[in-house]
Amino acid sequence: MSYKVEAVPDSYAALGEGPHWDVDRQSLYYVDLESAGINRYDFKQNKVYKAKIEGEIFASFILPVENKPQEFAVGCGLRTVIVQWDGVSAVAKVTRTLFEVQPDLKENRLNDAKTDPNGRFYGGTMADSGDIFTQWKGELYSWQAGGQPNAIRSKVGISNGLAWDVKAKKFYFIDTNNHEVLAYDYNQSTGAVSNPKVIFDLRKIRPEGPLFPDGMTVDTDGNIYVATFNGGTVFKVNPSTGKILLEIKIPTTQITSVAFGGPNLDILYVTTANKFDQPKPAGTTFQVTGLNAKGYAGVNLKI
Repeated sequence: MSYKVEAVPDSYAALGEGPHWDVDRQSLYYVDLESAGINRYDFKQNKVYKAKIEGEIFASFILPVENKPQEFAVGCGLRTVIVQWDGVSAVAKVTRTLFEVQPDLKENRLNDAKTDPNGRFYGGTMADSGDIFTQWKGELYSWQAGGQPNAIRSKVGISNGLAWDVKAKKFYFIDTNNHEVLAYDYNQSTGAVSNPKVIFDLRKIRPEGPLFPDGMTVDTDGNIYVATFNGGTVFKVNPSTGKILLEIKIPTTQITSVAFGGPNLDILYVTTANKFDQPKPAGTTFQVTGLNAKGYAGVNLKI
């Protein structure tokens, strides 16, 4: 099978993360994490619109809010805030805080977050000082409208890689520092997750220096796609067997996350980073076509 990897024009982000496909606007939202940047790639225009969030340092994720076309939930430090943005202007503004986690751990920050198929929030934290790959100070949370954050998991290193498979009744989670993908049993009606099991161990792929799994998505056949932060590869994996079905090679090393999008949901968008002075095209967002697979669009957050 031959796939094609192409750069999205003018898509650079020093730490690109959190790709989210919005069907209504036929746009890919993603962040430039360490500069409070939020970006929108307009598919029809083949153009990226970029904004900075006024007065903030971080933008860890961007999730469109249900029925509010100019409102987005964004991770700023340890707060999940509502940001007002028209998707075009170069400046966006925080209007209020939705909730905060770990307020006493000022050296932590939110990392990856997504909405489940019912529009609930799931996301987690990580240490943001010292050697982030050898600390387990984070937590994983769920949140839904009208409630408080609910801690699902403690002693998390770097909270990453959230994905759901409704047909298999599974929720997939990655703690980058553990080099593995977990599958939880997932109750869609309540949002509860339980019974975590390791389904993919990246230490077995490259024992001489383990790969760091980062973002993740699923396709409609139930396969998972795992980005590797230090591996230049997205692995397509059968979660039932742990078998690698395909290695998707990206022309830079630091692969941060993946999401299906496009009019037919058959384009895999891949965000990357340029940490520690990587050569070009580090930090570019790529589109992968010809995978003969389809995924699911992002879901708006219900607040």
